[in-house]
Amino acid sequence: MKEIAEAYLGTTIKNAVVTVPAYFNDSQRQATKDAGVIAGLNVMRIINEPTAAAIAYGLDKKSTSVGEKNVLIFDLGGGTFDVSLLTIEEGIFEVKATAGDTHLGGEDFDNRLVNHFVQEFKRKHKKDISSNPRALRRLRTSCERAKRTLSSTAQTTIEIDSL
Repeated sequence: MKEIAEAYLGTTIKNAVVTVPAYFNDSQRQATKDAGVIAGLNVMRIINEPTAAAIAYGLDKKSTSVGEKNVLIFDLGGGTFDVSLLTIEEGIFEVKATAGDTHLGGEDFDNRLVNHFVQEFKRKHKKDISSNPRALRRLRTSCERAKRTLSSTAQTTIEIDSL
């Protein structure tokens, strides 16, 4: 990651703030910090991913209200789903609670979509494509694309030539 960041920025990176899942314990956080040091970084701070998400979204600067603000952060990754409750007051972030499912993520949505469309194809065309690896691969690719599209639009279509 250090090399990728350096290539992108066109400069050497020495200092870093590293994010970890909110549910990481102290030994996991220390191991992450140690990995950063091994990579040649001065790890200035380890922060929770939900806090980083809130900062990236600008929640530390958007507050027009005075006092404590409660924020719920959803993190739906490729294979995990995490939810964290934070409080923000005067630019200070505090993770109050975190929970998640390490076996629920984008891949699960992809699998559900593929299974749904296999059944739809069977119902409409009286053909079972579930044993055709090429057809399933093409369908999965289209389902993944549709899922990403649905992140920013209300609807989409899936069209696959010669399925």
